[in-house]
Amino acid sequence: MSAFRVRIVRPGELSGREIEAWRELRAKAGGPANPFMEPEFTQAVAAVRPCSRVAVWEEGDEPVGFFPFEKGPWGLGRAVGFGVSDSQGAVLRPGLRPGARAVLRACGLAMWEFDNLEDGQPVFEGAATESFASPVIDVGEGYEAYEALLRVQSPKFLRTTLAKERKLGRQADGEVRFVFDERDPAALRTLMEWKSAQYRRTGRGDRFAKEWITTLVRRLHEQRTPGCSGVLSVLYVGERPIAAHFGLRSATVLSCWFPSYDPEFAKYSPGLVLHLRMAEAAAAAGIGMLDLGRGDAEYKDALKTGELTVSEGAVFVPGARAALHWLRREPARRAHSFVRSRPALAARARTALNGIARLRGNR
Repeated sequence: MSAFRVRIVRPGELSGREIEAWRELRAKAGGPANPFMEPEFTQAVAAVRPCSRVAVWEEGDEPVGFFPFEKGPWGLGRAVGFGVSDSQGAVLRPGLRPGARAVLRACGLAMWEFDNLEDGQPVFEGAATESFASPVIDVGEGYEAYEALLRVQSPKFLRTTLAKERKLGRQADGEVRFVFDERDPAALRTLMEWKSAQYRRTGRGDRFAKEWITTLVRRLHEQRTPGCSGVLSVLYVGERPIAAHFGLRSATVLSCWFPSYDPEFAKYSPGLVLHLRMAEAAAAAGIGMLDLGRGDAEYKDALKTGELTVSEGAVFVPGARAALHWLRREPARRAHSFVRSRPALAARARTALNGIARLRGNR
């Protein structure tokens, strides 16, 4: 660490040279070009989360590492976009490996918490308390090759979904059409309304009730940068949207983020149809991978061709502040982990959440 200088800056203060260096380091890392790990995502978050910062490692005049983070009261830090970011970690030159606690001290942090740490982050090796599969769809050889794989891997799923798509085409009051990159803000508003209703129906916290998340999504929808652009995909019947998805793309990866659909069309499984059309359009646009994100879901199991790994956990600098945070967070985290690891118990928990949501809706 002594051979390097570390500066802490606001993301908006990064120079053009530093942004290019960040992009080059990501390219040299050789892993998937996840848009959540690009400088433009950190800068977008910083516009709505003023506590966002970036530690910049310099060797001489050359920037050789970046670590984005959010700094809260008492030096308690989190990953940038914690709670909505699907890939997190440091961006460092190969061979640069500062100790995790040295990183925290350089940033003035007592702890740093993450919930989607990217695989292959040696600085934070051993800090994860739990790891999760993040299913992916590989369309690098084209959509036809992917569909051929589905015919072997998930034949019933593919057959049923394509049949429902044809049935929708016959019975819908209007032409069924798909737009991969819809720019209409009204379609984005519709998606957010559907998603909010879905969160409430299933008894989960409504992310779009948080103004910073809503504003962030709108900003990213307008963003067009090499490594991180917002993509809104919509399935229409005539002029009426019936399913939509908003995610982020780089040149080669589409990170799936917020999918939802109009419940009135549920019998046609429009969300599944939408995902197949997204895979087809992504392949045509030169994208080789769709990252479906962590979390168990039957549709992910049916669509996936493989998996990445992400982790959650925290790094601490020993002290009273870190200990207090650990005591506040760890019991709840362990309880959630206990439930997730037991499918029958997790199913009962989901049933209970749905029941609570119905009771709230009936008030």
